[in-house]
Amino acid sequence: MYVQVLTFLNEEKMNKVTVFAPATVANVNCGFDTLGFALEGVGDEMTLIKVPEKTITITSIDGADLPLETEKNVAGVAGLAMLNHLKLDYGFTITIKKGIPIGSGIGGSAASAAAAVFAINQFIDQPLSLQQLAVFGMKGETVASGSEHADNVAPSLFGGFTLIPGYNPFEVIALPVPSELFVAIIHPHIEIKTKEAREILPKEVPLKKAIEQSGNLAGFVSALYTDNYALLSRSCKDVLVAPHRKQLIPHFDTAKNMALNNGALAFGISGSGPSLFSLCRGELKAKEIAEKLKILYQNNNLEVDTIVSKVSEHGARVL
Repeated sequence: MYVQVLTFLNEEKMNKVTVFAPATVANVNCGFDTLGFALEGVGDEMTLIKVPEKTITITSIDGADLPLETEKNVAGVAGLAMLNHLKLDYGFTITIKKGIPIGSGIGGSAASAAAAVFAINQFIDQPLSLQQLAVFGMKGETVASGSEHADNVAPSLFGGFTLIPGYNPFEVIALPVPSELFVAIIHPHIEIKTKEAREILPKEVPLKKAIEQSGNLAGFVSALYTDNYALLSRSCKDVLVAPHRKQLIPHFDTAKNMALNNGALAFGISGSGPSLFSLCRGELKAKEIAEKLKILYQNNNLEVDTIVSKVSEHGARVL
């Protein structure tokens, strides 16, 4: 199993650090608010400079039109929560380079929150664990979604697959990553607000569906530990959330059938959407699925972006 190792700055570099936090796929069909995984090569870069003032100031954001006001920015909120909790006698200026499209559904807000708390952690004498950092990262997520959840923040910090068995008490479990597991991401250029995507979900679910979904999650976790791709495919199904959210994404059923009929292990909505993910065995299959789905949407006059990535075992890191 991959174990994230924290890297800390040496004395010569204690005034500045640049970190990277990866994009993520949350829910993964069977684990609403509890399961997520990290992507490779796509994410946010953030540079923090230590300053005497006991506050956080965001000086610039490249790659996205986001608020510079600390209290309105996920990185600012997460960082302030950590700063205040630790009662540090210094603060930071932050510059952000967004590598994740806003509103894409692959954890853009979580990556910024994760990067902020991971970077601050490099400066303190007694660094916090990744699980402790996730608690502060969730504070930033409330800006984007209106609720504290860690299914994006946790994999962005830990890398690989992460499972959250509970929020009270809060716990994150790092899960193994099958070596041949790749993902094809298709990002239709439509907007879905996370808050609205959560509001359309039912407050109660039938017992039969709850049992089926819990079985799917258990099977999926077992498949990760045993490299059982057939079990992974059977288990990575969503009977609770996608039936309600798929109405927000054009051609969802057509895309799902195309992906599965062409050999994808699983297909679903990444987070609250609009991005869609296809888990595949091998990079060639993931590229094939991505291309077919791209053509599908282009033929329906909808612009899309695609990403093909290994399920990354690496989370936030110092650059």
